[in-house]
Amino acid sequence: MTDAVPTELLADRLRRAGEHAAEQGTDVLFLTPGTDLRYLTGFDGSSHERLTCLIVPAAGHRAPPALVVPSLEAPGFANVPLEALGIDLVTWTDGEDPYLLVSDLAGGPTRMSVDDDMAARHVLGLRAAFPEVPQALAGSVLRELRMRKDAGEIAALRAAGAAIDRVHARMGEWLQPGRTEAEVAADVTAAILAEGHTEAAFVIVGSGPNGASPHHDVSDRVIEAGDVVVIDIGGPLPGGYNSDCTRTYAVGGEPDPQVKATYAVLQEAQERAVGAVKPGVTASEIDRAAREHIAAAGHGEHFIHRTGHGIGLDVHEEPYIVGGNELVLEEGMAFSIEPGIYQSGKWGARIEDIVVVTAGGVERLNTNPRELTVL
Repeated sequence: MTDAVPTELLADRLRRAGEHAAEQGTDVLFLTPGTDLRYLTGFDGSSHERLTCLIVPAAGHRAPPALVVPSLEAPGFANVPLEALGIDLVTWTDGEDPYLLVSDLAGGPTRMSVDDDMAARHVLGLRAAFPEVPQALAGSVLRELRMRKDAGEIAALRAAGAAIDRVHARMGEWLQPGRTEAEVAADVTAAILAEGHTEAAFVIVGSGPNGASPHHDVSDRVIEAGDVVVIDIGGPLPGGYNSDCTRTYAVGGEPDPQVKATYAVLQEAQERAVGAVKPGVTASEIDRAAREHIAAAGHGEHFIHRTGHGIGLDVHEEPYIVGGNELVLEEGMAFSIEPGIYQSGKWGARIEDIVVVTAGGVERLNTNPRELTVL
């Protein structure tokens, strides 16, 4: 997938967003800069105190699509195919009330939905401009589109997975006894950027007892021989689609038998969860496939998070692979499978792959070995 999304695909997304909005009983979507805006226009803009807002009418609503932007920000949208998408560009200058401008353009909605990540100042500004109109979250509309990836999106995720796999394959160059987690993270960050990512969105280096904290980040702890180390890394490629992959390493020699035995349980749980993925099963069934195996081995209390999360323009998005989520999986849905076992104060381990639901089952987008790698 190239960085530029074809205009005809953006137009189709806008059309379907309007249809889903109508089906869910909302008249208009208000979207500020972020990944929802990028999904529909190919450009995410930048969010600040001045309002930038895409107005997406529901199918059948009388308002035309419009993009309201501060005059000083308008040049940044020069390469967005607004005219071809049928979106009117409407600018405002400091001293004007942009919320009243939006209300003039919105066609008198009786129900409205705002971007899930819209800043509170803008939510309240729109509420004041539409005092009688109930507000809902636009995520319930847009997730119906975004969690079903098309072929181009899957290709972008596949490229991101291959890039982060190449970073993991080099881990032995950096992950060595005597180095701090922060030193390792700096090298890994440079490698992520060298592999074409626009940023290292997260670099977790959890060594020894720090590995028992799933979102540890990094510290100045010196890695010791015998440590088990969790490395969770990822970020976006220029097209905006993200990588996210976790592997667990044993540094400076073979780990003790108890660690090996526990890790074998984790690896089998991850295999079972991936193997359960296919169209027609629910997200909760995938979670159960991993969780029941870990619990049966006596480690249920040590698996303290959901089994996975959707991925795309956001690292975390729908669908969430968690108990109680009865969403039925469909072809094109992409998400992580990442069970973990965490021994508080001692060590932790996690194995994470991004997978895509295919017509016949599942495709793994990360292919590096999942065994406990000894460095």
